Amino acid sequence: MSFNIIHVSDPHFGDEADLRKIAAVENLVPDLEPDVVVISGDFTLRARHGEYQAARMFVCELERTAPVYVIPGNHDVQWWWRPLIPFSPAVKYAKFREYFGPALTPTLDLTEGIVAGALTSHGITWRSLTPHLRDIAVKGFLPRQEMRRVADVFDRARPEQARVLVMHHNVLQGEVSQRMGLAHWKRAHRHIVESGADVVLCGHDHEHHIDVLDGVVISCAGTISARSQEGQPSAFHRVCIDDDAIQLELYAWAPQIRSFKRTDMSVFTRRRSVSIAPVAAGTV
Repeated sequence: MSFNIIHVSDPHFGDEADLRKIAAVENLVPDLEPDVVVISGDFTLRARHGEYQAARMFVCELERTAPVYVIPGNHDVQWWWRPLIPFSPAVKYAKFREYFGPALTPTLDLTEGIVAGALTSHGITWRSLTPHLRDIAVKGFLPRQEMRRVADVFDRARPEQARVLVMHHNVLQGEVSQRMGLAHWKRAHRHIVESGADVVLCGHDHEHHIDVLDGVVISCAGTISARSQEGQPSAFHRVCIDDDAIQLELYAWAPQIRSFKRTDMSVFTRRRSVSIAPVAAGTV
């Protein structure tokens, strides 16, 4: 069994988009022969129609090679329509749904793997507020009902299928930013580990990062826009999951060849979940 994923994040169509890098990804992806391409949010910079139109064209081009799995990031949410108001939150995602379909966290069931999303981009909500003003509409939150749903999806997966969890916000602290993407991150970590995921694909921090969280491999892809963290090249990941191992390859931008080049590789033992622990009803 081999399940191959191209993991791209944060293209930020708009003022910060880098069309050279967009074109390079489009040209390179067919040669990498993915079973699925995952884009873990922040398609836009300001959730404008023109930005979404460009993002949709990008997705359509990638779909010529493989199915494309998408999930919204914090920049894709029109949070100003419902700041701190819990009623009718759907309006915040209206544009995203217009261009990418009604499901914000679809499930993609393929022969070798199952891909499930968890929504962490909610705009301004009480549960994502922190004492820091710069976190407003930026910090993510992982609701317990999201992880209950994901755990149920993975519980129904066939034993041989790879279990891939997609969310926008970075699960682990960025080495450059020194910031966690999620509020209440300790609870989020516990729910992620209990979900039964083999690997988590995320972004948000504009800093590529590969690590392990209690046996769960974390792929935090860097941005392919012009907004990389200081000293970080634009980058995306190739994730290859087989029966016993998970291999992550880093493709970093190489200006001299005007393309992305594989520069590093990490291999991890694939954990095997005999059973998936349920998310406790009373936890957040």
